[in-house]
Amino acid sequence: MAQDKSLSGKLYYQTTEGDVRLIRKVTLVGLITNLFLSALKFVVGILGASQAIVADAVHSLSDLSTDVALLMGVKYWTAPADADHQYGHRRIEAIVTLFIGGVLLSGALGIGYHALVTIRDQPVRQPALFASIGALVSMILKEILYRWTTAVGKKTNSPAVVANAWHHRSDAISSIPALVSSVVAALYPQWAFIDHIGAFVVSILILKVSWDILKPALEELTDRGLSREGISQVIRLVKEIDDVRGVHAVRSRRVGACMYIDLHIQVDSSFSIKVAHDISGEVKKKLLREGPQIIDAVIHIEPYEKV
Repeated sequence: MAQDKSLSGKLYYQTTEGDVRLIRKVTLVGLITNLFLSALKFVVGILGASQAIVADAVHSLSDLSTDVALLMGVKYWTAPADADHQYGHRRIEAIVTLFIGGVLLSGALGIGYHALVTIRDQPVRQPALFASIGALVSMILKEILYRWTTAVGKKTNSPAVVANAWHHRSDAISSIPALVSSVVAALYPQWAFIDHIGAFVVSILILKVSWDILKPALEELTDRGLSREGISQVIRLVKEIDDVRGVHAVRSRRVGACMYIDLHIQVDSSFSIKVAHDISGEVKKKLLREGPQIIDAVIHIEPYEKV
């Protein structure tokens, strides 16, 4: 998100057209890569009789739905504020992030359940060593995608893009136990059950990543505000302004990666309305400039009188 200083010297986070193009580019490349990896792992997993590799293919397939959601969602959450959405459309990004985490969660539960209920089943045929090729290729490509997508997510200040990056990283991580278990099962037939254990380990890793994605999105949608440290930082910044005698009733709520905040300040009761207004303007500018990712602040003025 670029910083726009054109509105009366105030700082606002805005998603530029360049940001949108960058998000779409990295997501489209990810979608094409996921198509290729899903097909590769399904083919080698089925032909090589490896449940862990097939489970890994399902994970890659789930990435397709999140890529599509991201490609569609970025058009809407970057739209400017309008008459019906005065605070903009950033909550749509939280919904897309929630969807990504939900897809991961459901995939993890399905993979884990199937691995457990079939762990004592005798394999129809021994897993083949070539099945591990799918996991190896996936680890390399997905780690590259993770690093690129993370860089784009940080540059554009987009939680949804960062969440999708972690989806790529989870695929790379899940390919490690899939690779190990498929190799062990292929080399040691008597340990064929290890393939099922590998699939279950994959599901646990995906569950952890899904929760890391879901938690911040749920916090945003339930209007969780700044941490205690963040509020302390806001109070400290406000008190640095000359003529501010006190600050209290600090409230905040998250929208995307940014914060809306409102608070009360006390100024000398002898000040004119214009002077008090100018002080509140200085407070707002300082918070937008130095505060914890604050994109707008509403300042309430109260008279301060010596007791």
